[in-house]
Amino acid sequence: MSFYKHHIFFCCNLRDGGDRPSCQENDADHFRDYVKKKVKAEGLSGPGQVRVNQAGCLDRCELGPVAVVYPDETWYTYIDESDLDEIIESHLKNGQPVERLKI
Repeated sequence: MSFYKHHIFFCCNLRDGGDRPSCQENDADHFRDYVKKKVKAEGLSGPGQVRVNQAGCLDRCELGPVAVVYPDETWYTYIDESDLDEIIESHLKNGQPVERLKI
């Protein structure tokens, strides 16, 4: 039995030196907080439901910012809150991955 129906991790890594892009350059902390608040406000958080977490480097920053949903192993990129709203509504609520945002 899984602790959560969906567990979404947001890469919030910030690299030193600028030799490679990093998700935090795209304000990943803000987006993680946005999803965390929205999931909680919609009553989707807690045991057996959805968990939102920060991750260190997920090593996909060139495609980022990125987030990954488990146990589905679905990797996403996003631009703004509307992309994240679509992930929440389609994937986290209804179990349908958002094809246009998958990486």
